[in-house]
Amino acid sequence: MTDQKLPQAAPEYLQSDMPRRDFLRLAWIALIGVATVEAGVVGTGFFLPRLAAGEFGSIFKCGSVDKFPNGSVTPFNEGRFYLVRIQDGGFLALYRKCTHLGCAVPWDQTKKQFICPCHASVFDQNGAVLNAPAPRPLDLFQVNIVNGEVQVDTGKPISRDRFDPAQVVYPT
Repeated sequence: MTDQKLPQAAPEYLQSDMPRRDFLRLAWIALIGVATVEAGVVGTGFFLPRLAAGEFGSIFKCGSVDKFPNGSVTPFNEGRFYLVRIQDGGFLALYRKCTHLGCAVPWDQTKKQFICPCHASVFDQNGAVLNAPAPRPLDLFQVNIVNGEVQVDTGKPISRDRFDPAQVVYPT
């Protein structure tokens, strides 16, 4: 007699009544379902804003009211705005985007004006147009003073036709 082993049947717990073709079809369906859910989660995360404090589109905590002297213009490059404290102590947050074609408008400290480098529009310290072609004043951002700290909400620029003293926010 030879010592030949006969094939043994698989143990009972490994045996299944499901044919291999049905198992593979079910596995593919499950894999496609998982991939679809993952794509939905990634896609949703891509389209939702992820704003942290101090990023454009969020609220900027600029500092104490006392940090800004009257007549000062302080740039906040990350927020794309200038915090202006006018002579009487009020605050304006001016969007640095020119209302003509959207160029970034720098503050000229010597002339005390915002001068657009693209087409020579000129704005005063309140953002009002002094020299065209800009059609209207610089846009504003909402300024709030909370417990003596100046906060600017860069979520929505406020479009305006002219400077109005009611746009100035005063500390209380």
